[in-house]
Amino acid sequence: MKILFIGDIFGSPGRRAVRELLPGIVSEHKPDLIVANGENAAAGFGITPALVNELLATGIEVLTSGNHIWDRKEIIPYLAEHADGPLLRPGNFPDAAPGQGLYLGRTRSSVPYAVLNLQGRVFMQCIECPFRGADALLKRVPDDVKIRILDIHAETTSEKVAMGWYLDGRVTAVIGTHTHIPTADERVLAAGTAYITDAGMSGPYDSVIGIEKQMVIEKFLNQLPARFEVARNDVRLCGVLMEADPASGRALSIRRLSLSASQS
Repeated sequence: MKILFIGDIFGSPGRRAVRELLPGIVSEHKPDLIVANGENAAAGFGITPALVNELLATGIEVLTSGNHIWDRKEIIPYLAEHADGPLLRPGNFPDAAPGQGLYLGRTRSSVPYAVLNLQGRVFMQCIECPFRGADALLKRVPDDVKIRILDIHAETTSEKVAMGWYLDGRVTAVIGTHTHIPTADERVLAAGTAYITDAGMSGPYDSVIGIEKQMVIEKFLNQLPARFEVARNDVRLCGVLMEADPASGRALSIRRLSLSASQS
């Protein structure tokens, strides 16, 4: 089966890239499952219930997230009311936090799958251990669900690489998100897990990780509080396309995607 993972959708340019480019990807590659990180969909910071519905309407089946999941206050009751829904928050937040980090579903051809979401701790908020969190989430996945996709939303390459090796052979794919810079280390690990350190950003690349360049440069120069705005140019959809054996859950291949949207 084919699995498409779309990297962090950043603001309205990222959402436009998905609307514009996803139909062509679906037509050409015919993915059986589409997963995307949507935590930056609302002007680069957070996601709202309306944007959850907008992105799911494009054909995305599961939305993962990370540290920005709480940025829009209206998403908190939404996660509480839709705890079993396809919008995930990192599973290693405390159990008292609304939502969960695991989604179980079936493809249109009835192949069962699990999508897992965890957040790193190095240079990030010190929440519960993502490695033990992965073990806990996997215990909740039925044995007959072989396709298992993990979004590890983390800052450092070392933490993500370690997670890939830790879960090699236990999940179909470990996909890194958060840094918005696509890496060139996609590969299938020894025991059959597809891995990439960062799937990249779906949004404006004429920017500093999605934000207008000069605003970020000024922030570095003067260290004053700043209100960041989403950049607009060089909009791309980035992610990875994978193939996997649904009977064993082993990945067969992984390759990067980077497609340019029309300029608004």
